[in-house]
Amino acid sequence: MLRLAVTTRAETFDRLRDPLAARDIEVAHLPAEARTIRLDAPPTETFDVGFVYPSRTQSGDALAALHGLPWVNDREAILTSRNKGGVLATLGAADLPVPKTTMVATPVDEADLVAAVAGFDWPVVVKPNSTTRGTGVAKATDLDSLLGIVDYLDLVHDYRATGDKTFLLQEFLPDARDYRVMVVGGAYAGAVERRLSDADREAGRWKHNVHRGAEAAGVDLPDEHRRLAERAADALDIDYLGVDLLVTDDRAVVAETNARPTVDAATKYVDDFHDRLAALIRRAAEK
Repeated sequence: MLRLAVTTRAETFDRLRDPLAARDIEVAHLPAEARTIRLDAPPTETFDVGFVYPSRTQSGDALAALHGLPWVNDREAILTSRNKGGVLATLGAADLPVPKTTMVATPVDEADLVAAVAGFDWPVVVKPNSTTRGTGVAKATDLDSLLGIVDYLDLVHDYRATGDKTFLLQEFLPDARDYRVMVVGGAYAGAVERRLSDADREAGRWKHNVHRGAEAAGVDLPDEHRRLAERAADALDIDYLGVDLLVTDDRAVVAETNARPTVDAATKYVDDFHDRLAALIRRAAEK
């Protein structure tokens, strides 16, 4: 039986364990944080392949070297997807639709920031370039609120989500439907729509992150949106990818991607999702 190293014990670990065990792949935990790692001796536990490279790349580098692991999504894939501005630039260069976005690499003068936002309609989304789970993402309703948010980002740039000292100014699409599309081995593998409750929306909430309380419901996407997600994964050359689409009545854009996507309930994906994922894991193990 192939032994798969998964560096988190969150939802994905539990949801993968039984389906992959039925396909002769043992899901085992290889923690990359909240532990000590001995570097001058071989590890006592062995694995055949890693699932996705740890988000803490420093400990990930040590573990990858000690265990000699190939990965389904390697270090490069994680760093590529984490760079939201780089992703949008790559997709835009490949003629894929993305939101109107400007990257701000601080420090910049206030005049430059004012000029950068002049081409946007208010409100404008302010998004730290390397944030996850919606951390630090804010909505500026006017120039004063934008400058205040930027001042705040300057104060917290040592925080892990903003340590690269770049952030994005992005158009706000208030009525867009928010989809997370899974792509496995280059092909569409299912999707969920992330929805806020009516009460949350009436209270002024607008972020659709599941970790912030939104619900994820399985949906059957039209072919054009499936192909868009596949084209995004192909442009980034990432085999296992969550692609976030924002869809309005007249357009669909790739908002961002996630090379460490949480696996949801099997009922929200295509019937052969776990077969295809197991095949991808085996291919990675043979690298």
